[in-house]
Amino acid sequence: MKQVIARFIAVLLLVIPGISATYGFLLLKNTLFAYLSGFGAEQTPGFQWLTFLLGLVLFFGGIAFIAGWIFFRDRKRNYVAPRFKAKRPRTPRPGQNG
Repeated sequence: MKQVIARFIAVLLLVIPGISATYGFLLLKNTLFAYLSGFGAEQTPGFQWLTFLLGLVLFFGGIAFIAGWIFFRDRKRNYVAPRFKAKRPRTPRPGQNG
């Protein structure tokens, strides 16, 4: 039973950032559409910077969390390129100072 609960929590940890990234993308899209569709009207609408920046933060925050999760998992399973592998501390050889 503990395994099922742990997997459910792991899925939730990926679904919540995915939903926030999706909502952020929708905020970005709707803000740009509202601004660009207003051209041609008698009064051009102002750009909603706060909504746009909130969408940008939600989108990139969700994407960054999911990308970090995948990178950490692949690093743990040794699927990454050698330059991304964890560095092991060097032990000094006998007779060396340092």
